[in-house]
This record gives sequence, C-alpha cells and structure tokens, in this order.
Amino acid sequence: MSSHQREPRNEPPVLNIANVLTIVRLILVPVFILVYWEATPGRAWIACAVFVVAAITDKLDGYLARSRNLVTDFGKLADSIADKALISAALIMLSWHGYLWWWVTVLMIGRELAITLMRMALVRRQVMAAGKGGKIKMVFQSVGIGMLLAPWHSFLPGTLATAAMWLCYALLGIALYYSLSSAVGYVHDAQRIIRQAKEADDSQD
Repeated sequence: MSSHQREPRNEPPVLNIANVLTIVRLILVPVFILVYWEATPGRAWIACAVFVVAAITDKLDGYLARSRNLVTDFGKLADSIADKALISAALIMLSWHGYLWWWVTVLMIGRELAITLMRMALVRRQVMAAGKGGKIKMVFQSVGIGMLLAPWHSFLPGTLATAAMWLCYALLGIALYYSLSSAVGYVHDAQRIIRQAKEADDSQD
C-alpha cells in the first residue's frame, strides 16, 4: 500500500439513533415556527416546550454518538446545521414579535451562516467539529432563548417579569460574545486545515 493512501475507516452506519435524533431536531424547526407564528401566551408555552425538546435532542444525540461510537461525518455536519436552523428560527421569531433586537439576531445568524458555509467548503478536506467556545455559546443561546420564549408577563408581576426578561438578555449577551469570539477560532482552524492540505499536496508533487 502506498504511503500516500489512507487506511480505510470503519465509520458507523449513517442511519443510527444519534443521527435520527438530529433529523428529529430538524423536523421540529418548522413545527416551532408554526406554533410561535402567533405569540399568544398559550402558543408561547407550547413553542417554548418544542424548543426545549429540540435542545435536549442536541445534548442527547451528542452523548449517544460519543458513548456508543456512532460519530459520523454526516452526523457532525447535520448536527451543526440542525443547531443553527433551530437557533436561527427562534431568534427570527423573537425579533419578529418584538422580544429581541434585530441587530442581535442579524449578528448571531450572520455568524452561523458564515461558519456553516466555511465548514461546507472545507468538508472534503476535514470535517470541523464544534470547538469549546462554540459549545459554550450554544448553551447560553439555548438557555437564553428558551427563557425568552416564556410569556413572563402573563403570570408574573410587572417588575419581576421585566427582571426575568433582562436576565434572558444577559444570557444572550454572553452567548453573543462567545458567538463572535469562537468564530475567530473557527477561522484560525480553517486556515490551519487549508495550510496542512496545501503542504500535503506539495509533498506529493
């Protein structure tokens, strides 16, 4: 076997429980949008529940993939797309209903689109897994969005409801910081992958 040939990989089947949960999360995105199209208190609670269930599948599919050795290239990419679709849908709907500033939504979604396009452009060279900063960002985004979806003013006094809303904004502010800082890390990783690929190509010439 030539030294330039890669050893075959025994990758788990694409159709496994972890990837199925990822696909379920993708399916829940349009369900969430449909439910939260009208932000009445009742619909807001249902939308919040749908979002929480989808967010739980994110943690569960990752745990199953790692613990049962079910990590696949498809899963890495699909998981990232599902996360971004869910978060983007929630941010847009929150801004649409006036619960979140549009500039926050634009910055966060712009970052997600840029990183996704960069990952897709590099997928033939190497699949970029989520970094630590991206994972921290996802936690604060999920908690902040989940709390912001709750109709606080429907059951709390005005002052407490306002305080709860500002707590949501604080969590999303932390998420925004990690969103932008982790993007810098992804760019550095992409540069490293491109550089290593170029060096490998040059060594084969």
